[in-house]
Amino acid sequence: MSGLRVVPTWRHGRERLYVCGPDGENVAWYDRETGRVNLIGEDRREDVLKALKPFLAGSVTVGPPPVPTPAELARLSLHPDDDLAPNRPGEALLVALERDPGPAHRLRPDPRRHALTAEQTVGEALDRLEGAGWHALHSVPLPGGDRIHHLLIGPGGLFAVHALYARKQRVLVADPMVTVGRREAEPLLRRLRAEADRATHALTAEVHPVLALVGPTGNLTVTAQPRGVRVLQDTELAALARVGGVLKPADVEALHAMARDRGTWGRV
Repeated sequence: MSGLRVVPTWRHGRERLYVCGPDGENVAWYDRETGRVNLIGEDRREDVLKALKPFLAGSVTVGPPPVPTPAELARLSLHPDDDLAPNRPGEALLVALERDPGPAHRLRPDPRRHALTAEQTVGEALDRLEGAGWHALHSVPLPGGDRIHHLLIGPGGLFAVHALYARKQRVLVADPMVTVGRREAEPLLRRLRAEADRATHALTAEVHPVLALVGPTGNLTVTAQPRGVRVLQDTELAALARVGGVLKPADVEALHAMARDRGTWGRV
């Protein structure tokens, strides 16, 4: 008997069947999605295929594991504390609210909670583009306490997306000023262009600023097309995935590997 056993696992939403020796060491794995058996050692080929036989379906290729790409090597060498990929939408606000939830009773809702709702809504919409070859990073920190709400990287390029809560309110965009409801106008578009410029410098690739409005009444007034800034509602964010191809898949992965490294952003 070979003494091999098959252990099913899930990695990044994909099922893998690991073949382990009596000491628990992995000797191979089978990726159902790609239909490939990856052998760590060629000398166990027959034993591995015998152990996997009940699980194999359709045509299967057998061979050594693929050589990792530079992007994969960069990811593997990244310390978990420096990896921004696990950040949740609104990560910085979630941490701030956990540390200081504010008074239990207040006359007006905590504005941080509205901002969190906006970032979560936009972040979830961007995360849904993952299957189309896009990657979304959330709460990307910048020196000085600033941050990019969301960074979207994919075939159509790079986008720094700022989420703005505007539930059932009128919005007026008069570059560079943005007015929501009865609030005082602020030069938000100037800030978004500056953040995108910093991201462009960090990644040495052009990053386009996007203002994502969450839940406006439909009364959105844009006096003139803002210079270099897209203004979209949260329900329109999927349109970013339809932008014409700009980056090759390898470039997307390389930029994502660079962007998820916290150290990349310390230089801007």
